[in-house]
Amino acid sequence: MVQHGLGKLKNFEGTAAKMMNFMGIGQTASATLVVFAEFFCAILIIVGLLTRLASIPLIVTMAVALFVAHKGDFFGDGQTAALFLVSYIVLLLVGPGRISADSLISK
Repeated sequence: MVQHGLGKLKNFEGTAAKMMNFMGIGQTASATLVVFAEFFCAILIIVGLLTRLASIPLIVTMAVALFVAHKGDFFGDGQTAALFLVSYIVLLLVGPGRISADSLISK
């Protein structure tokens, strides 16, 4: 996911121009939220810092990608978004695990 976000961050103007206007907030704001989720929240999950909180923007992003952009096509173009969506929901419910920054901080 970090790779997707990094590509969008490097070409932000092009990303914002192609981004859909989600809920009327504008293309630039939508692109900013997607880059934040796909790049920064994904890094937080890799490190294991604020894992449950960081998974929420990724769940929203993948739900929009699956149900709006790919029109709910679970077994076609939306397959990757569906897999990521399920993974992030599991992370939200289960949490980061023993070897994570969250676990080290809580000790």
